[in-house]
Amino acid sequence: MIVLNGTGVSSGIAYGKIRFFRHSKCAVEKISVSDTDREIKRWREAANDASAQLLEMAQRQEGGDAADLFETHRLMLRDPDFVEAIEKEIVESSVNAEAAVEVVGKRFSQMFSSMENDYMRERSADVDDVSNRLINILSGSLEQESGVPTSPVIIAADDLSPSETVLLDRSTILGFILINGSKNSHTAILARNLGIPAIIGIGDKLASELDGRYAVMDGSEGMAVIDPDERMMRELEKKRQHENAQKRRMDALRGKPDVTEDGKNIKVYANIASPADVKYVLENDAAGIGLFRSEFLFLESGSLPTEEQQFEAYSSVLKKMEGREVIIRTLDIGADKNAEYLGLEREHNPELGMRGIRLCLTRPDIFKTQLRALYKASVYGKLLIMFPMVAGLWELIDAKRICREVREELSEKGVAFDEHVPIGIMVETPAAALIADDLAKEADFFSVGTNDLTQYTLAADRQGSALERFYDVAHPAVMRLIEETIRAAHANGIWAGICGESAADTSLTEQFLKMGADEFSVSPKTILPLRGAVRSGKAY
Repeated sequence: MIVLNGTGVSSGIAYGKIRFFRHSKCAVEKISVSDTDREIKRWREAANDASAQLLEMAQRQEGGDAADLFETHRLMLRDPDFVEAIEKEIVESSVNAEAAVEVVGKRFSQMFSSMENDYMRERSADVDDVSNRLINILSGSLEQESGVPTSPVIIAADDLSPSETVLLDRSTILGFILINGSKNSHTAILARNLGIPAIIGIGDKLASELDGRYAVMDGSEGMAVIDPDERMMRELEKKRQHENAQKRRMDALRGKPDVTEDGKNIKVYANIASPADVKYVLENDAAGIGLFRSEFLFLESGSLPTEEQQFEAYSSVLKKMEGREVIIRTLDIGADKNAEYLGLEREHNPELGMRGIRLCLTRPDIFKTQLRALYKASVYGKLLIMFPMVAGLWELIDAKRICREVREELSEKGVAFDEHVPIGIMVETPAAALIADDLAKEADFFSVGTNDLTQYTLAADRQGSALERFYDVAHPAVMRLIEETIRAAHANGIWAGICGESAADTSLTEQFLKMGADEFSVSPKTILPLRGAVRSGKAY
């Protein structure tokens, strides 16, 4: 019996045969070319195909971090520096597109891997994955076929890219044990999203000689045991039965009302990034949609979505939700989400730059197009509109003025719409929380964006893995701002919800209920655990 210890990043018990994943990479032949324009065209077509593949992968996920990974890769395909470097390599070296992608990919990957920041170092793997995808498309090769198992096994590897992980058939994967990796690595995030047990950081003890041997793993404890004895098997089987019983208890919550133990009705809503995500909302029995991230409509192609395209997306979601509330957040591009066609200036600190409501107020043409599509779609369901990144009262007043102008224009044209669509804001900045009493007089509801509120309050980058112990969602300052926001909302007769990672943390649920939270908005897969926490919690 061999015991391997690492870090558990996705809970669950698994028992089965170990299978080492064999990475497969297309060999690139460097070819001198005379028609560089043709190679640039090939590269651009491959980039478009890659973007479409990544969009499909993002839509397979239930929103959240897993979907964001693939959106990050799509953004990388449009990164001006990356694009310029590849096309420059084709022209100056007179080489085929495959060779140019390989050369530039290695250069960018090495650049990231040499950085001191943990989060930035992990972006090296993103560059490798995007480059491999492009090379496979250009060469017409299938991706990683040799590593895909056909029967249920525990996958062992040094690490896996997002593309490799998604290619795996969920029915054949019992668990993941990795030599390397981090809590924020691709495999960890995707394993959590898929509900597959995963352990990282096992180290060199996870040797290829173990291939084919049986192992039992505990994803919550970060322990894998090769050739376990009967006592170990009994202990872990008992734990597995407990986890299965917990899952059955969660399934029993389907159809149950979201009411606290002392009788307060709570809205337990789901977050989505595209119309395709509605099926996950319904599968997981959410009472509504608390956040539709409309910016992903703007990131799907190389140009602004038309009013008609937006209308089709918004109306389809409203129709599918059949009268349940759908809160659509207006365009929140900027910071880590950018679209090259908008022509935004490069910023030294994009998290503090032109993003959210600031962009909408600066580009009223884009804002009005979206608002027209939203109001036209409002007749198909129960729509609520929400503005992101509000920091000042004047921003909310100005945004509402533009909404009024759009309604007047639609009325003049005889277009049907709901004249009473509620308008709310995301409270994501300390500034908004501190003037919540003033904002509540102009808003119909609040949704506290805990991810950004924590980041801005503690001056800690929420994507920096090295800052994990400094990024504290339960920091007294953050919790005090949330409580003050909810108090101000209720004092002015409007409701307030909690959105973001904190909303799904059931250890904080009762604390938020005691503060008076009326709504929670989380990824679809966390709806039932949250419902359980709400039903066993007290609001008074």
